[in-house]
Amino acid sequence: MPTSDDKHGSNTQTDYFNSLQSLSLAVIYGKRSVRTFLDFRDKNAPHGLDVKCAPLSFLTNLRRFSKAKVVSFFLCLTLAFLIMVSYTLMLDKRRMPLMSSYRPSLLVVPTGAFAGEDVSTEKSFMSTELMVKIISSIQEHKPRRVPDKKEITETDSNLFSVIPPHFLPNTKSPCWYEEVSGDASADPYKKNHFCLRSKSFRNTCDRMRDSFRRHLSHRDGKQFRLRCLPYFYIIGQPKCGTTDLFHRLLMHPEVKFNIIKEPHWWTRKRFGYIRFKDGLQERFPLQDYLDLFDLASHNIQEGIRGNSSVKQQAIHIITGEASASTMWDNQASSYHHGAQQETEPSFLVQDFIHAVQPDAKIIVMLRDPVERLYSDYLYFILANKSVEDFHHRVKESVQLFQACLSERSLRSCVYNSSLYNIMPVRLNLGLYFLYVLDWLSVFRRDQILVLRLEDYANNIKETIKKVFDFLKVGPLSAHLEAALTKRPMSNTRRAQDRNLGPMLPATRSLLSRFHQPFNYELARLLNSEAFLWRES
Repeated sequence: MPTSDDKHGSNTQTDYFNSLQSLSLAVIYGKRSVRTFLDFRDKNAPHGLDVKCAPLSFLTNLRRFSKAKVVSFFLCLTLAFLIMVSYTLMLDKRRMPLMSSYRPSLLVVPTGAFAGEDVSTEKSFMSTELMVKIISSIQEHKPRRVPDKKEITETDSNLFSVIPPHFLPNTKSPCWYEEVSGDASADPYKKNHFCLRSKSFRNTCDRMRDSFRRHLSHRDGKQFRLRCLPYFYIIGQPKCGTTDLFHRLLMHPEVKFNIIKEPHWWTRKRFGYIRFKDGLQERFPLQDYLDLFDLASHNIQEGIRGNSSVKQQAIHIITGEASASTMWDNQASSYHHGAQQETEPSFLVQDFIHAVQPDAKIIVMLRDPVERLYSDYLYFILANKSVEDFHHRVKESVQLFQACLSERSLRSCVYNSSLYNIMPVRLNLGLYFLYVLDWLSVFRRDQILVLRLEDYANNIKETIKKVFDFLKVGPLSAHLEAALTKRPMSNTRRAQDRNLGPMLPATRSLLSRFHQPFNYELARLLNSEAFLWRES
């Protein structure tokens, strides 16, 4: 394994920030009529009243204000005008060719929906404040400070004492030999926490236990076992098709021996968290995580010992995992490292994966964040679900995020554990561009494959081929390819959830406009308009 501490993705992130385009408020608002809290028109006047009367109404109301308030108003108006002009000038200078036609619309924040109201017909007003905060936070956020190898090592010395700085040169998977200390006849899986908690893996442990000693290597009077890390990681996001992709990949003869799809070890279990509502529990040691890939290591070991044809097959075996929390969840890490809630996290999951495995392959599955959130709500909320309840939860979450942005940086709000825990829905999981950007701070762009669920669903065959090419595995036989494409979709929406129907138009409008600036930055980061999700 290369030992260079060079942050491979730094150029990508630097290029992104060098090209960061400030969004123009004039562009965002276009020619829409916007009523602000300083609108002096008579609220009781008929809607059909000629707008030429507005100046008289303005003067009538202006007399109610003191000179100081009038002066303050015009100063604020002048300042707002200067800011809008500066945004427009920066936009003209730094316009992105690919997205020159993109125009995000103004965010609508519903305010009149309370329990029992018909939110489908509720009145809405234009919130310039929230849109300005979102745009400003995107413009002002800076590249994260990537910790160096020494800092990372000091936080988890055991991780680097178990995983060596170099892997075997003759295997595609990142593997190495680990000396077996103590009694080799003892049960190696007796205390494995995954075996104890997972019935499916417990059965696998029983099979591996019987053949464990047969797969040991002997050298200089010592015994060694082959250990392997995943060759690839499907890191997220939740409700974006990661489960289906994982199971289809397992149909390839070179991608196999994966037992648990989502071990959540890097994000949670190595710190002692299984479900955060249950609090801190026992930690899952690194050795327990490595045991998950023993079936792969046993087959690779057999190949290394076998004839040339078997050996060639074995050294190309790869394994992976698909914990959908890996991309975004740093709550346990923040607790463990004592990060203050008002600051940005000092360490992220990708720092540790890159430190031990700088050549890892990363696969990201995304979908329209509006649809992702609704699917997330339907899957994780177990009782009293309704489109009206979803609307109320969305509105409250948007308001909470707005409050956070008024005090903290964008990255701090996106990763903030306290905010995450009080949000009625997981709104922050749809702010993809910051997560992708932070993964690119350590991994090279060619190490990260970003897919859209919409493309995957429309053309599974073509998308899977793209994944196989990315993983550098051989083509499938016609028989296997047919079986792979005809396989039923995994983890689809439950029948009772489908009966609820689509979200309300007001909810979709609110979410779409909230996500527009973030989708815009993601599309520019990945150089693809597809991530604007215009078709949705």
